[in-house]
Amino acid sequence: MAKVKLLFYGSEKSNTEETELECFALSDGEIFISLDDNYEQHICLDISTAIKFAKTIRTEINKAKEVSNE
Repeated sequence: MAKVKLLFYGSEKSNTEETELECFALSDGEIFISLDDNYEQHICLDISTAIKFAKTIRTEINKAKEVSNE
C-alpha cells in the first residue's frame, strides 16, 4: 500500500484560510478523513462507504459546474 496523505485547503469562502481536509488510507483498509477548522473532526470510512462518498462528491461537483456555466 502506498503511503500517501492528501491535504486540501479551504477556498476563500471558508471561514478561515486555515481550514484543512486530510485524507489517507489506514493499515486496516479504511479511509481516514479529517477536517480541521480550529478543532479537528474526523471519520473513518470502509471501502464501500468511501466509494459512495466519492461518487456523491463527483455528483455535487457536476452540479456546481452546471451552475457556474449558466
